Amino acid sequence: MKYTENDEPCDDGDMKPVILNSKSPSIPKEFSLAQNYPNPFNPVTNIKFGLPKSSLVSLIIYDVLGREITRLVNSQTLEAGNYSYDFDASNLPSGIYYYKLSAGEFSDVKKMAVLK
Repeated sequence: MKYTENDEPCDDGDMKPVILNSKSPSIPKEFSLAQNYPNPFNPVTNIKFGLPKSSLVSLIIYDVLGREITRLVNSQTLEAGNYSYDFDASNLPSGIYYYKLSAGEFSDVKKMAVLK
């Protein structure tokens, strides 16, 4: 289930496994994508990123072969701030996965491991 910044449930048609979306009130000085925590994980991990300005954002999970698994953020304009998404991989097999943040001119990729 995905939640708005006000902790209200919303169903915007995105594929699971988005559980939680939260935004902190502070504004970062630069774009950032943090390493997920915990890593390795089973079945839920948290992915955090920061936006210094309003940006068109995509946060996509890929398998080790580069196939798209899901979109936690699907080309949405997000305001400046720090964001946190929980990713639930309970329906995925153990293995290495990648997550990519694209925000305006910024792009970064990190690796994560699902252990069951």
